[in-house]
Amino acid sequence: MPITTGFNHVATLTTDIERHAAFYGQVFGAEVTFRMDATPDHPRMFILDLGGGAALNVFEVSADEMIGERRRQGGRGAIDHFGLAVESRAALDEVRQRLVDAGADIGEIQRLGNEWSLFFRDVDGMELEVCAHAD
Repeated sequence: MPITTGFNHVATLTTDIERHAAFYGQVFGAEVTFRMDATPDHPRMFILDLGGGAALNVFEVSADEMIGERRRQGGRGAIDHFGLAVESRAALDEVRQRLVDAGADIGEIQRLGNEWSLFFRDVDGMELEVCAHAD
């Protein structure tokens, strides 16, 4: 049995921290719980509470510091994407509409094994997934 209880946070990058917080707030109701100004040896950052004990630790960097081909699997680095969980298919449908309203690049909801899955790209072009257990 694992000793861990799940993920605490995922660290990610953005070129515009305020735009990033607004997007995740609009779509997922996420809230900024901590802010840190940039220092000479550390970029500006915030912690974005996603609920259920999970968070995004978001660092603001210049566009040239965001390397990789974000539209190609394998070109996005060792971690290709992460998935956010919602309670139900109805909640997934609601998130899909919120993504549409936010102007996000989204796919269609599909069944993958025992889960409903929706892939989308956030405001920085990062591919992500939203999942709900299928009944």
